[in-house]
Amino acid sequence: MQAVCTAALVASATLVLPAPMAAAAPADPADQPVSALLSQLQTLYQKAEEATETYNATEEKLKKQRTEVNKLNEDLADARVALDGSRNDAGRLAREQYRGLDNPLSPYMRFLLSGNARQALDQGHELKRAAGRRAATLERLTGGEKRAAVLAAQARDALNVQEALAAKQKQQRDTVRKRLAAVERLLASMTGEQLERLRKLEQQGITEAQRKLVDSGRLGGSGRLGGSGRLGGSVNPSVVGGKALRYAFQQVGKPYVWGASGPDSFDCSGLTSQAWAHAGGAIPRTSQEQWKTLPKVPLNELRPGDLVLYFEGATHVALYIGNGQVIQAPRPGAYVKVSPIAANPLLGAVRPDADKAPLRDYAPPKVPEGAWAGSDTGYGSARAPGR
Repeated sequence: MQAVCTAALVASATLVLPAPMAAAAPADPADQPVSALLSQLQTLYQKAEEATETYNATEEKLKKQRTEVNKLNEDLADARVALDGSRNDAGRLAREQYRGLDNPLSPYMRFLLSGNARQALDQGHELKRAAGRRAATLERLTGGEKRAAVLAAQARDALNVQEALAAKQKQQRDTVRKRLAAVERLLASMTGEQLERLRKLEQQGITEAQRKLVDSGRLGGSGRLGGSGRLGGSVNPSVVGGKALRYAFQQVGKPYVWGASGPDSFDCSGLTSQAWAHAGGAIPRTSQEQWKTLPKVPLNELRPGDLVLYFEGATHVALYIGNGQVIQAPRPGAYVKVSPIAANPLLGAVRPDADKAPLRDYAPPKVPEGAWAGSDTGYGSARAPGR
């Protein structure tokens, strides 16, 4: 009877268990408003570029580590050559002692036993010099062995760090690829009509953001392009800043490729770092380091050549060219172009040439034809993901 009751309880318990819920299928893009699709796309772009800048930072560390490993290996090779020389000298001295070339008597005893006092004194001085050479050789041998051992340990440690950085970089590369693949999947799922509506909605947002920024007076100028087709403002760049701008304009139309720093393609910080490097003013490779290490400058004091940083994580950067415009490598699928400064949420600006005076006379570069074509935005939300 007890067994029957137990079976009944199990059966009743089984009957009241809820059926497992099926996993929610991803929303069909065709059923979503374009504004929601735009938000998704911008978030994906943001995550991809943040991952790209993280990858770039690791690449810079890896370059420095490779240099350190090479230097330690060169020092170790030199130390081993010197150690071999010291060992040869020590062997020669040992052979001389074995052949009895050194008289075991003290200089005093040789002086008493010698019939030629002058010769005995000379021999004594020579023996002292020989003893000094032996001591120096042994000291070099001991020091050389210690130095070679230290350098060998340092080289092994440096190589381990290099291998760890390389493994980390591979993981970061895979992360970038996955996030870019997610972007591609979302774009491929949209219809042509959705893509066109998305483009228009994106442009409307940029136009409104630029208008609000200009009207706020934060730029300290008109922020609008004059009819001449040239860009400039009341403040001129320095000589170095002008060279950086000329280089950047020469790259207009080249594709955005994550991790690229020219000459055929660029990511955002690849463009800014190379522009300044070619101008003779080397700056950090990544947007985060550019924001962290370069002197800050208020937006209302911007001059051409300054770097404009975006998003809380400083994960996007552009080069200011005047009149509220920047030149930038926006995002995957886009090309180096001229954009409104407010195309992305502003974080602030830095000046690589803060110690240089502006030019008295400056002719702003003529904007290449088609430089405004294509997407302006790097990616979406003002908050970087995962922070």
